[in-house]
Amino acid sequence: MRSVATLVARLPSPPEVFAAVTEGAGRLLGAQTSNLMRVESAELAVIVTGWSEGVAHVPVGSTGILDGRGLVGKILLTGQPSRVENFDDVGGHVASAMRRLGLRSGVAGPVVVGGRIWGALVACSAASEPLAPGTEDRIAAFAQLISLAIENAESRAELAASRARLVAAADAARRRIERDLHDGAQQRLLAVALSLTLMQNRLGAAAPGEASSLLASAREELDRGLCELRDLARGLHPAVLTDRGVEPAVRSLVQRATLPVDFTATLPGRRDPTIEAAAYFIVSEALTNVAKYAQADAATVDMRLDGETLVVTIADDGIGGADPGLGSGLRGLVDRIQAVGGRMAVQSPPGQGTTLRAELPANVLGPLDGR
Repeated sequence: MRSVATLVARLPSPPEVFAAVTEGAGRLLGAQTSNLMRVESAELAVIVTGWSEGVAHVPVGSTGILDGRGLVGKILLTGQPSRVENFDDVGGHVASAMRRLGLRSGVAGPVVVGGRIWGALVACSAASEPLAPGTEDRIAAFAQLISLAIENAESRAELAASRARLVAAADAARRRIERDLHDGAQQRLLAVALSLTLMQNRLGAAAPGEASSLLASAREELDRGLCELRDLARGLHPAVLTDRGVEPAVRSLVQRATLPVDFTATLPGRRDPTIEAAAYFIVSEALTNVAKYAQADAATVDMRLDGETLVVTIADDGIGGADPGLGSGLRGLVDRIQAVGGRMAVQSPPGQGTTLRAELPANVLGPLDGR
């Protein structure tokens, strides 16, 4: 029990817990077979995992009919651990099934998840004497470990889904702001710039020197403001990323980099918008870090598919020594990547440059956009 509890505390995958708990319970209780059964409906349960020794093994995926007289059926009726002294006394589907397997007695503990009965952990014996009194309470303790493992897994899955929803919502907000800036503020400023140009052209040499100088100065300031606004909109969420996808967006980003960047990409089709945004901002943040801190002469960016994974690799020939635990930039990248179900690795030995490798789920929408 202690070893199984320690396993659960390590937060492994549910299948690993299921197998360990099922076998551990069967051996400890002196049973010949034990099974974890998930309740599919009020009339049906299915074997999720099983262990047996000395008797016929029931394959995973096998189903059992619940009629209220067997071990799992009793748990559904009472919500409490159950036991059967002799399956021959039960009758019905349960008696005939256990007779075929050579089993005579059994106990079961409820697996409760979120206040509902998810299933049951069942242990059965082929011995002529029934399992010892109180065995049903002992298997119930093992069943609680399975309940805990399932709830932990569901909590982690919900947390991951929540983080992914937050990232998707933030990306959608970025796209809306970029569109508003492009369709609203930029268009108005362009109209003002055009008006100033027309005014300069019409006044020509007739304009007083001071007025002409003020017009030229206003036009220069307006042009600078437009450039800054375009950079701001591009930094929020570049239009090319939405319209054409991550490869053209990263290519545009690389062309504006402050140092030489060799870019290669092999990405047929479009990705999920959240995945494309994650890949783009990984490259953007990485190249920003290279320009600020790496003291590099050049960098490379590679994007390719590896089966069901989109792999993004950014490398530079700088001073190295980057630490994902230091600096908000790398920490922010780790959070974004993990939120969409990906992972990141950084290799940065001092004096040997830095290589950042991100792996993202390669969800494909279609050959062009699929939106």
